[in-house]
Amino acid sequence: MTYINKLPVILLISLLSACAGQTPKEQKKEKTDKQGAVINVQLAAGYIQRGEWEVAKNKLEKAIKLDKEYVPAYTTMAVLMSMINKPLEAENYYLEALDLAPKNPELQNNYGTFLCKNGKYKEAFEQFEKVINNAFYDTPEVAHANYGYCLLQSSKPDYKKTEEHLRFALKANPKLVSALLAMAELGIDTRQYLMARAYTQRYHALVKANAHSLWVQIQAEYALGDKEYFLQLSKKLIKRFPQSEEVALLMKLPAL
Repeated sequence: MTYINKLPVILLISLLSACAGQTPKEQKKEKTDKQGAVINVQLAAGYIQRGEWEVAKNKLEKAIKLDKEYVPAYTTMAVLMSMINKPLEAENYYLEALDLAPKNPELQNNYGTFLCKNGKYKEAFEQFEKVINNAFYDTPEVAHANYGYCLLQSSKPDYKKTEEHLRFALKANPKLVSALLAMAELGIDTRQYLMARAYTQRYHALVKANAHSLWVQIQAEYALGDKEYFLQLSKKLIKRFPQSEEVALLMKLPAL
C-alpha cells in the first residue's frame, strides 16, 4: 500500500531574544542569523515544491549553519532526504530535531509517519502513542489516522484497533481524506466490499482520484460483481495512469 506523503507545514516560531551577557553587536548578529535561518527554510520549501532538490538542500544547510537550534531546518531537511530516497540521512535529521524538541507532537507525528513508511512499525506506533496521549496536541485525529493506516500496513495488522483509530479520526473530522482512504483499504483487507466502495466514493467526492484510490475502488467493484462500474473505473485508471503499478495489477485480474 502506498502511504500518502505530504510536505509538513513549516511553522514560523518566535525568535528568542539574545541571552544575557552578549554585547549589542553579538545580539544583533544572533538575531540576524536566526532571521536568516527562517528565510532560508522558507526558500527551501519553495524549491522542494518545484523539485529543485540540490538548491533546497543548500538553503537548508545554510539555515542550519546560521541557527543550529532552528527545528524546522532539520525537519524540512528530513523530508527532503526522504523524498530523494535517502532514509538514513532523513532519520538522522529527524533525530536531531527531536533532540532539540523532544516533546513536539507535530514532529513526533511526522517522525512516526516516516518510520512507518520505512517498515519500522513498532517504533512508529510508539511515536503515534506519544502524540495521541498529548492533551495539548490540537489535531489528534491526524495522528489517529496515521496510526490506523500504519497498523494496516504492518505485517500482522490488528484490524479492530485499526478501525478504532480511523473511526476516531473520522468522528473528529469526517472529511479527513487519509482516514477515508484507509477505511476503504480496511474494507478490502477484511472483505467488507460495500464499506470499501462507500469510503472510496466519499474520498473521491473530496479529492481528485489517483491511481491508488482508483485501484482500491476497482477491487471493491470487482468483488461485488458490478461489471459496468468495474469497467468504467478500469478504463479511467488505464487512461490516466497507463504506466502505474495499479494498471499492472488490474491486468492480472480474471475477466468478470
